[in-house]
Amino acid sequence: MTQPPITQQVTFIYTKDLAAGSDFMANKVGLDLVLNQGDTCHIFRAAPNAFIGVCTNRPPPEAPGVTYTFVTPDVDGMYEALKARGVAFNGPPELSERFNVYSCFFGGIENYRFEVQEFRNPSWPKPE
Repeated sequence: MTQPPITQQVTFIYTKDLAAGSDFMANKVGLDLVLNQGDTCHIFRAAPNAFIGVCTNRPPPEAPGVTYTFVTPDVDGMYEALKARGVAFNGPPELSERFNVYSCFFGGIENYRFEVQEFRNPSWPKPE
């Protein structure tokens, strides 16, 4: 049996304060709200077929084991744009020789960690 194609991807993160979490995604990170599910969940477009949902239907974990990564060919430009909108980074972009990526990290919703990253490994798959 052939598996149907996966055409989109959504990651859901949880917050106690939907208004603050949604404000962060829209006004700090600069994402477009694409689905408002009332006072429970707001879903934002991160890329053409990738989304992040900010929701209150579950309690946020104390120590999330997830890093949500925004992949871009211009980490420095994204860093400067987000910083100008008030995003507090852990530090400026730097090269990780171990993973061959150029990236920087920030927080903003509960204890979730976000990353802005460029893969520098030539074997990283390109979008279809």
